[in-house]
Amino acid sequence: MDIKARLDLEVDKRNSKDEINLDRLDPIIVAYRYNDASIALVCALFAYGNVKQIVKFLDSLDFSLLQESDEKIKQRLSKHYYRFQTSEDIIAFFIALKRLNEHNSLENVFKRGYESKKNVIDGINELINELYSLNPYSSKGYGFLVGKVTTKTKGAGALKRWMMYLRWMVRDDNIDMGLWNGVNKADLIMPLDTHTFHVSKKLGLLKRKSYDLEAAIELTQSLKNFDKDDPLKYDFALYRLGQEKVF
Repeated sequence: MDIKARLDLEVDKRNSKDEINLDRLDPIIVAYRYNDASIALVCALFAYGNVKQIVKFLDSLDFSLLQESDEKIKQRLSKHYYRFQTSEDIIAFFIALKRLNEHNSLENVFKRGYESKKNVIDGINELINELYSLNPYSSKGYGFLVGKVTTKTKGAGALKRWMMYLRWMVRDDNIDMGLWNGVNKADLIMPLDTHTFHVSKKLGLLKRKSYDLEAAIELTQSLKNFDKDDPLKYDFALYRLGQEKVF
């Protein structure tokens, strides 16, 4: 069986409603409850580390605070922290996101960067710039959470959590939420993590040795040979094959 046929079988099995076990879908199980782009971004950007700890932390958050005053956000999140993020980092993120939603939407800001060249990296950069401009705050933990503007692909971080968020927002199937319109699935870039990186190299889909944004783009281009319109439909299957050490 060739690689495409094997991956297509995995997609059919793992992306079907009968086979998916939501308990294994990590932070998206929290995002599902709200079906909201802003809450989904919180879930995506905090999606690093131990899965149980991620979900435990997300469950501790009161997302209604995204519609409250700065003071109430500070008061209610003063004792929250998660790995690299202090309570001040989490408060700053909630305030920035709240302010963005007061006059715009994540979708509109993303499209402002994306639409001219149909480049999702430009859209992510626009969102990062907007969050920093609405709440000028800086710390190591906050920089890790929100990220920084990306101007190169070689040697740059793979933007895995941002790319996963875009997959959730743009694709619409049994896994992804499809809350946004007007962004082409073919323009998405693989949310490259260590599992997909290693299994893709073993399958010959990825030759690049560096774990960076250039590798994520290379893998996406390889998967376009299997489905030029929706290369990220293979993401979840590749991730599970790597996680389960099938290859």
